[in-house]
Amino acid sequence: MIASMTGYGRAEAVLHGRSIAVEIKSVNSRYFEYSSRMPRSCAFMDDRLKKQLGASISRGKVELSLTLQTLEAADTVVEVNTALAASYRSALAQIGSQLGLEDDTTVSTLSRFADVLTVRRAETNEDELWGDVQTVCAAALEKFCEMRRVEGARLQEDVSARLCTIEEMVGRIEQLSAGRVSAYTEKLYARLQELLADRAVDDSRILTEAAIFADKTAVDEETVRLHSHIAQYRDILALSEPVGRKLDFLTQELNRETNTIGSKAQDLEITRLVVDMKAEIEKIREQIQNIE
Repeated sequence: MIASMTGYGRAEAVLHGRSIAVEIKSVNSRYFEYSSRMPRSCAFMDDRLKKQLGASISRGKVELSLTLQTLEAADTVVEVNTALAASYRSALAQIGSQLGLEDDTTVSTLSRFADVLTVRRAETNEDELWGDVQTVCAAALEKFCEMRRVEGARLQEDVSARLCTIEEMVGRIEQLSAGRVSAYTEKLYARLQELLADRAVDDSRILTEAAIFADKTAVDEETVRLHSHIAQYRDILALSEPVGRKLDFLTQELNRETNTIGSKAQDLEITRLVVDMKAEIEKIREQIQNIE
């Protein structure tokens, strides 16, 4: 099933004391273009995330947003300098003894002295952090890809319907073209009889003119190729791989053959059909710009 290049997916989880959220979104692009926004502490994993996304996405301008919030209890470590606290306690006791003061030292009192308690950030375990982010990213990527598949199915349905419309128009052109040479021959013969009055009409000249007309206006080759391109289009739409570039090429071929028919048309109804076909092909072209 084909996939759209437009997609969005978001996932979040709390793992190992961290709240992690990953958001992935994409728009059309000829190639795979990756950009990201994330905390500085996660910069080491940027290339890994790009590789993770690239395994599932071949085309599109993709933006990844990673937010990380470390819960306070897990983020900080409080270190106690017991030896320093003991020194402060001893010094306070000495002051009390020398000055005849009551020793009312408490733990709270000691904790206020410099460097008795030191608060610092915990060491970051990069392997653990990467594993957690990778898990959340995989969940967001699955939602992202599912949205692209749903949109791709809608695009496939629309393009398939337009191909049927074009195919019907090609069939109508074939019907109109089938009798054009004989009609032209009859018209030419009648005109010459009118102009020449009682003189004989040169049948060989009529046949020569008819052959020239047929050569200039025949669209058999173009309609055969159009049928072939439409069949290829349907086969490609059924593939489960990126097909946007192939469809873009075939769309150009559809347009080229249609233009050739238009340049040969000497029939008002065929000209109208060509105009309608070009309009349908343009709508298809717009749709496949969003197909991966």
